[in-house]
Amino acid sequence: ELGRASWKLLHTMAARFPEQPTENERETFKSFLHMFSRLYPCGECAAEFQQLLRKHPPQTSSRGVASMYLCHLHNLVNDRLGKDEFDCGENLKEIYDCGCGDDD
Repeated sequence: ELGRASWKLLHTMAARFPEQPTENERETFKSFLHMFSRLYPCGECAAEFQQLLRKHPPQTSSRGVASMYLCHLHNLVNDRLGKDEFDCGENLKEIYDCGCGDDD
């Protein structure tokens, strides 16, 4: 349950990430991912996510890039766990619409 909720949060954040982020927004998202991996309640999962971030540094040049980056990470985790591949071809912005209003 925690894993599903975590991926929903991460995918929703990427779906709401700016199309053309500022350098500050890019660095903030990268920092969030690193902090998230350090504070994740499951120690083994946290360590594995930290290792993934070291091997595959966050990509934050745009909303699309950030979304595909998280899809790639999600599929690396799913592969390790023997789960089905996460479909990165869907319209992730619509799937992970938080109902929070406009992008601005």
